[in-house]
Amino acid sequence: MTKKKIFISYDYENDKGYKNLLLAWDANSDFDFSFYDSSVDVSVNSSDTAAIKRVISARINQSTYFLCIIGKKTYKSGWVDWEINKAIDLKKKLVAVKIDKAYTSPNAILNVGVIWALSFTFDNIKKAIDNAVSGKIK
Repeated sequence: MTKKKIFISYDYENDKGYKNLLLAWDANSDFDFSFYDSSVDVSVNSSDTAAIKRVISARINQSTYFLCIIGKKTYKSGWVDWEINKAIDLKKKLVAVKIDKAYTSPNAILNVGVIWALSFTFDNIKKAIDNAVSGKIK
């Protein structure tokens, strides 16, 4: 079985523990998670970000799926919004999961045909990714 190449978008400062959990699940033959794991201490609009954006763009482009982890402060992240918009531009299949259902979604992820995982569990995230494969929105 071919692994699904999945780019993980997340709020680095607040949600890297959840990203690490996804990577622990990477041992499963169904997934091949990819991410740009670097603390970005500059604004997404800063002139210092061109090289970072190129690397992130390449990793999103090499993936088939884009998974956004939505934590308490993710909606405030200019980087996550930029990554979502880049994934949309590159026509990636979008999947999102909220750590807590009460958390606010980033504006960029709304009304773009995202497939939602109902909770942050392996089974729900796998089901959402599988639904993205088949085009089922649930």
